[in-house]
Amino acid sequence: MTENPIAAAVATGYAFTAPALELGALMLDETNLSDVHIKIPLGMLNRHGLVAGATGTGKTKTLQLMGEQLSANGVPVFAADIKGDLSGMADPGAEDDKIKARAASVGQAWEAKGFPVTYYALGGQGTGIPLRVTMTSFGPTLLSKVLGLNETQESSLGLVFHYADTAGLPLLDLKDLRAVVHYLDSDEGKPDLKELGGLSSATAGVILRELIAFENQGADAFFGEPEFESSDLLQVAPDGRGMVSMVELPNLQDRPALFSTFLMWLLADLFHDLPEVGDGDKPKLVFFFDEAHLLFDDASNAFLDQIAQTVRLIRSKGVGVFFVTQSPTDVPDDVLAQLGSRVQHQLRAATPNDAKALKATVNTYPTSSYDDLGKVILSLGIGEAVVTVMNERGAPTPVAWTRLRAPESLMGPADAAAMDAAVKSSPGWPTYSQVVDRESASEKLAARIQAGAEKAAAESAKASGKPAPKPKAAKPQDSTFEKVVKSSTFKYAVRYAAREAVRGMFGIGRR
Repeated sequence: MTENPIAAAVATGYAFTAPALELGALMLDETNLSDVHIKIPLGMLNRHGLVAGATGTGKTKTLQLMGEQLSANGVPVFAADIKGDLSGMADPGAEDDKIKARAASVGQAWEAKGFPVTYYALGGQGTGIPLRVTMTSFGPTLLSKVLGLNETQESSLGLVFHYADTAGLPLLDLKDLRAVVHYLDSDEGKPDLKELGGLSSATAGVILRELIAFENQGADAFFGEPEFESSDLLQVAPDGRGMVSMVELPNLQDRPALFSTFLMWLLADLFHDLPEVGDGDKPKLVFFFDEAHLLFDDASNAFLDQIAQTVRLIRSKGVGVFFVTQSPTDVPDDVLAQLGSRVQHQLRAATPNDAKALKATVNTYPTSSYDDLGKVILSLGIGEAVVTVMNERGAPTPVAWTRLRAPESLMGPADAAAMDAAVKSSPGWPTYSQVVDRESASEKLAARIQAGAEKAAAESAKASGKPAPKPKAAKPQDSTFEKVVKSSTFKYAVRYAAREAVRGMFGIGRR
């Protein structure tokens, strides 16, 4: 059926010889399909991509389809499971007449399969291994984005983090940061920041109010230890298939900025940890960044520049990033220009703004053989998309109206009891399930204030001629060596050296 001019051009453009992900078959019109297969070269997936389309057009199933084939090719996958629809990837799909018809129409030999999945949950809120990050590692830049601070307030927050670093005050959770801000706004603490410009009471008040509101959203469960090691996302199952790491995001509407900036933290952390590998036969990880518009909404130019830089550079670490959103116009031009693969589901043009977005979307595609690509995008059915990818030479392939293949795993939520059992039996559960609360900034500052109060009381008693209160009986003491090794100062010094080695984009750094 390649006598059709578009089919002939597309067949040539997608004739890859290297391993590739099968997306589906070329559609000649709304009812007729060709025998031309639409694919993405496996080795080009570190050149990033975009999956876009209106709600209910099949974006989630596209993620599932791509995730399955990546796993089958030994590539680990990270995906955010916002609605819980992806959790069924661990179970084989259920064949029915609809799936049989779709598979037959695109030349797919459909077979029910489950894939290796590890479930995570932000701060343990949901079904999954708890994901936590220390405040220091998250850093002031990303936190400012979450809190909605302006540039002046962000700069002041950066001073707070800098002071905590140099003063040996580990910022592990929200109470640590609040304690340091309170201290620096107090009479005792103001002199400590005087040489750096100080922290105004008004700015401190804004930061504290935002932190309290943030904590009331349940964000305190997300910050703390043990801190998640992003390298855990690179696991491969014993049978050689890539592990699919899935993060459950309940109540996303309550803290959307936390979700998007956490994903950005993961990317930045991976960038620091992974070695340079260049272009290989396949990526080391493919990262699906869902609800991408949340990251870019109300972001400063400096923040957007950092995102663009991270996306550009992480390709050389073997990590591919697919942004998932409703419209390509949700993604800034500097980032969009770096996305080599596009899977565009149906858009709707019910309003003037929708029509404007449709026109902008068409303009992001290379020259098309379709007379009216905008009309094609509007007429797409569920499970259909307009596709263009990078070929093996790094050049864009012809735009192709594609009917997508059917996922082979369960297209829906997994059984809750089975998910819970899988989480409890996961190798990461013993490492991350229990909260660790070691001595940090809040405890250190409390001890400092108490010591100051005791000193003042002793001086007052001496001046009045009254005897100072007797100290409490001392507990048995460790040896000098044990004191040093167990001390928070020693632990901080070790972690400080490690943190400085990874300090960089977005001001992130581990302790």
